[in-house]
Amino acid sequence: MSRRRRLASEFTAAWKAFLRRRTAVFFTFFFPAIIVVIFGALVGTRPTGGGLFAQPPGYYVPGYLAVVVLFTPLSRVGSEVARHREGRRFEKLATTPLRRWEWLLAQTLVNVVVIGLTALLLLGLTAAITPATIPLDPAALLLVPFVVAGVALFCGVGAVLGGLADSQDGVIAASNALAFPLLFLSEAFLTPDMLPAWLRPAMAASPVSLFARGVRALTFDPAAAGPLGVPGALAALAAVAAVGLVAGAVSIPRTD
Repeated sequence: MSRRRRLASEFTAAWKAFLRRRTAVFFTFFFPAIIVVIFGALVGTRPTGGGLFAQPPGYYVPGYLAVVVLFTPLSRVGSEVARHREGRRFEKLATTPLRRWEWLLAQTLVNVVVIGLTALLLLGLTAAITPATIPLDPAALLLVPFVVAGVALFCGVGAVLGGLADSQDGVIAASNALAFPLLFLSEAFLTPDMLPAWLRPAMAASPVSLFARGVRALTFDPAAAGPLGVPGALAALAAVAAVGLVAGAVSIPRTD
């Protein structure tokens, strides 16, 4: 069996497994809708005031996207690795031609499709129920590689968590413990001046900040990407994603 056929078979199996879990399907798409409704429509923004939502509505579009790009692959891939370990499926996979990195790549492709659809839903809701404006121009197509790179990165990190945690519950706990600080110690929702000076270097180095800067430059303020520019931010995020995928593939056990 060729590599392409192995990847296609594993992708199909993973996609069907996702669709069979109806609760997971529902909350995968319901969660971003709730985020937009609560923070975008009900809480709103206060451009002339202070606090967390003191910026114009368009500023927070990258934050809404970062929520699904960060949380969904971390929990889904981490749980899948833990589930395979508990069911001793990696021992069975070790007897097949499918390699560990191929398995992770197939899982990543499924997550790219799922989160891509979720991102489209989120952007549509944002445009429909908040004052934010989503540009519809050729440059906006660069949102696609940003989402792909972000999903790939956190699929890799999720695989690492799944390889280290001792159960699916442990994966969920570890995912949340990692995701919440990454989200709120980045430029997804906050501006650097809202954090103490000693935390700002960590915020600048966060991969979520790279994602947020690039998306914000494409959807809100072209200067938001900083000195790297949109191509530089995308290249840096892609490089970090490649490292994350390699780490994830290495951490997947050959046996249980």
